[in-house]
Amino acid sequence: MKHDVITTILFLIALASTVIAEAMFVVFGQVTVRKLRKNPATRSLLGVELLSGWDIVNASSALSRPDWLTRRLERGALRGLFADSQALRAHTTRFDRVLAAIVYWGLRISVGWVLACMVFAKFG
Repeated sequence: MKHDVITTILFLIALASTVIAEAMFVVFGQVTVRKLRKNPATRSLLGVELLSGWDIVNASSALSRPDWLTRRLERGALRGLFADSQALRAHTTRFDRVLAAIVYWGLRISVGWVLACMVFAKFG
C-alpha cells in the first residue's frame, strides 16, 4: 500500500514539473526566440533545427549551460548543431536569460522526476 502512495506522489510531482516546464518552454519560444528569429544578426546562430522547436531548446541551453561546457561544445566538431551563446547573450536581456534558465533546468528536472518515478515503480 505504501509503495502505491509513494509511486503516485512521484508521478504527480513528475507531471506537475513537466507541465510547468513545457508552459515555460512555450513562453520562452514566443517571447525570446521569436525576437531572435526576426533579428538578421542572430537568425543563423540558433543552431540546427532537427525538429520543430529545437531552436528553442538550443537557445535555452546556450543561455543556461555552464561556461566550461558551452566552450567545449562550441569548439568541437559538431559546433554547428549548437546555438552561439556569446551572440545570443549580446542580443538578449537579463529577463530572457532568466527565462532560458527556467526552461533549461525545468526540462532537465522534469526528465529526472520521470526517470525516478519509473525506477521506483520498477524496483519499489
